[in-house]
Amino acid sequence: MIAMKNPIAEIDGDEMTRVLWALVKEKLILPHVDLKTEYYDLGLSNRDATNDAVTAESAQAILRLGVGVKCATITANAARKNEYGLKALYPSPNATIRSILDGTVFRKPIGVSCIKPSVSTWKKPIVIARHAYGDIYKSAEMLIPGSGTVELVYRGADGSEKRTVVAEMKGSGVVLGMHNLDESIKSFARTCFLYAIDEKLPLWFSAKDTISKIYDGRFKELFNEIYETEFKDKCAAAGITYFYTLIDDAVARVVKGDGGFLWACKNYDGDVMSDMVASAAGSLAMMTSVLKSPSGAVEYEAAHGTVQQHYYRWQKGEKTSTNPAALIFAWTGALAKRAELDGTPALGGFAKRLEHAAIAAILAGDMTADLARLAVPAPAKALDSWEFIDAVAKRL
Repeated sequence: MIAMKNPIAEIDGDEMTRVLWALVKEKLILPHVDLKTEYYDLGLSNRDATNDAVTAESAQAILRLGVGVKCATITANAARKNEYGLKALYPSPNATIRSILDGTVFRKPIGVSCIKPSVSTWKKPIVIARHAYGDIYKSAEMLIPGSGTVELVYRGADGSEKRTVVAEMKGSGVVLGMHNLDESIKSFARTCFLYAIDEKLPLWFSAKDTISKIYDGRFKELFNEIYETEFKDKCAAAGITYFYTLIDDAVARVVKGDGGFLWACKNYDGDVMSDMVASAAGSLAMMTSVLKSPSGAVEYEAAHGTVQQHYYRWQKGEKTSTNPAALIFAWTGALAKRAELDGTPALGGFAKRLEHAAIAAILAGDMTADLARLAVPAPAKALDSWEFIDAVAKRL
């Protein structure tokens, strides 16, 4: 049994991913590792029972312990509120955790040679760096009942005031206000440059400063400032380049390029583009996702959703072909980081072997339906989730 010195923050989730989370632990980790975790249940019912306090507690645990691992969670809408009988519509748990950690999310496809990318020109992985603070994830919204003026108002601590008209509403509608912080943007830029230098990857940053001249323009300005004052020489020494381009130009370049770069995006852009890259590379379940905080704390997560429809089928007694690869790689990432911090090479070695076993299973034709549809050669049959985890366990 492989020992652990210190625990990691374990953050449980919802629906089908919650079911598979427990199965991955039972079949692939607990037989080999004397697992130490601080457990936080971010299932929607428990978030409601704690008035969402458990979400902030889990984020503080990641900061305190240095490493966390997170299952996929529901961000409730009106339909979910009725389904689960919630007291309120709580914010995205991911947004809450990312805000407290003030980090950057790095997302990278899990490549296997038998799955060819949908974009035929892609030869090397594209890594998405997603800013994890602010924008629409910490926005204020308002339903406007009728005609009137909407203003954006700033009142300084010294009593000064600035205001600008958002819109002269000619009828009912909606309004959205969002923000970001200079220090968070600078931390985002620094983290991206450090990652690019470590991985020897060219760095792109894209936004839309031609339209959002102040908001997106501030991102562009601060990225360039950090590059010029802190990283220009370091990038040159590492043999990598940095450039800024508009988000629409970046998308056009990406689908015609061969990959092999780090693409830094604002919060929402990174959310969308990481799903695009992962899906085009094979499957949303074939992507690693790690949140790096400026404090040094790291959270590994499954970046896809809770697989709602599969969960409803599982509740009826069916065994679904849900791909648990991202859940497995979230655990291996967290265990490897814990091993690095604690100086426990046996634990790090186990994490690598578990990743190799998962990839080996897929390469041998043991795969779930999302990959079986794309694999060359096609497997004789697609496995359900339980069969796939057993195939990984056998090789492990």
